[in-house]
Amino acid sequence: MEQKVKVQEADKVKIQRPKNTQRNNDYAPRNRIYVRDTKGGLEYFRRLFGFLLLAIFAILPWITYQGEQAILLDIMEQRFRIFGLTLWPQDFTVVALFAIVAAVALFFVTTIWGRVWCGFMCPQTTWTFIFMWFEKKFEGPRNKRIKLDQRKMDFDKFWRKSGKQISWVLVALLTSMTFVGYFTDVRQLFIDFATFDAGFWATFSVLFFTFCTYGNAGYMREIMCTHMCPYARFQSAMFDKDTYTVSYDANRGEPRGPRSRKVDPKEKGLGDCIDCYMCVQVCPTGIDIRNGLQYECIDCGACIDACNDVMDKMNYPRGLIRFTTERNLVAKQKKDKTNPWRMKSIGYFVMVVAVTAVLVLDVATRIPLEVDVLRDRNALYRENIEGEIENVYTLKLVNKSQQDHTYQITIKGLDQYRLIGETTKSVEAGDVGSLPVTLAVPPGTLQQQVTDFDFVVQSVDDPSVQLTHETRFLYE
Repeated sequence: MEQKVKVQEADKVKIQRPKNTQRNNDYAPRNRIYVRDTKGGLEYFRRLFGFLLLAIFAILPWITYQGEQAILLDIMEQRFRIFGLTLWPQDFTVVALFAIVAAVALFFVTTIWGRVWCGFMCPQTTWTFIFMWFEKKFEGPRNKRIKLDQRKMDFDKFWRKSGKQISWVLVALLTSMTFVGYFTDVRQLFIDFATFDAGFWATFSVLFFTFCTYGNAGYMREIMCTHMCPYARFQSAMFDKDTYTVSYDANRGEPRGPRSRKVDPKEKGLGDCIDCYMCVQVCPTGIDIRNGLQYECIDCGACIDACNDVMDKMNYPRGLIRFTTERNLVAKQKKDKTNPWRMKSIGYFVMVVAVTAVLVLDVATRIPLEVDVLRDRNALYRENIEGEIENVYTLKLVNKSQQDHTYQITIKGLDQYRLIGETTKSVEAGDVGSLPVTLAVPPGTLQQQVTDFDFVVQSVDDPSVQLTHETRFLYE
């Protein structure tokens, strides 16, 4: 039996059009976060640690070592100088191993302590709090800043806003010049900018990174953490029930509600949370930690200090918000049930130790010399007037140390050879020297068309610096 589908004419179909007043604006711009200032042990530690990292960042490019800038990552010359170590593009393995150690160490810390890197060591967080400090000094605490933005422009608002912007630009400019100073002569860079004599690329780099610092720390702030930084996205792969994160103890805090300091919360059926929203107001990313673990949380601990301060005023025990694990929160007993040394953390730790050992071994056994042998392409070989067979080579000597060296050239693997031309070459620190060499061998000593032999290059100043390069001697 055939089934018929009832068809209704299009002009009789009633179309429900949404009203503009009922639409949910999913693309509304973000609300500005007015972060409240807080005090406490974690906040003092974060400031001290941030100041230490900031001091290291600012001082390192000004340190000299053996008469030269200690850290100079010269991209134009393709030479990285780090104290007594000079790295060239051929030493990419050292850079790669260092990056692997840093990444795996970050993963190891994350499996145990969550995103403490973001909250205490990340440059974005450090500079954001620096900019917020200037904002508070010019515009006042949180409530005054809110009222100031709601006011119409007057002289008081103008000078406060202008002072904040000028301080932001100066901090961003100083930060940018210090950062660019890692890639060029920092002293000459500051002199050139003070005398308006900086070149195009130096000026462009400083202005570009000034704009980035000003925008990231001044305006984007939490957007960098929540939408642009990939670490916030893949961190969940390293979290488990034994990872310490900033957490709200719902068993103790719920049900939340306001009450007088003199009222016993148990009599009113309330938990310890008085719903004061202080944890929300001090959060730099504007989240409510009481809603559970969220990817926006950077584990800065500001909500912990704020909540502990409230608990002290209410005469309640501290720790309603604290660094703890999911396993501890669900444990019936107060005893710490967390096991930090589990298979995941042990695996990351073993990887850190192993890759660090490879890195140290690579640096320790690294010879600060590189030799490249180029054959004369115009002729494979030639016979001189004395009847000897000659091969012409050009030796490229790369002095990868920070001291000048004179290198001696010898031959190993050939009998009755004769070197025609200079056999020594002086190469300045971090420079490349070229030495043309003609090797003459009596034809009677050559048993085959291709004979393998070695160029031995040894420093006259430091005999421990020696390198052997295998090449070939060609004959008909």
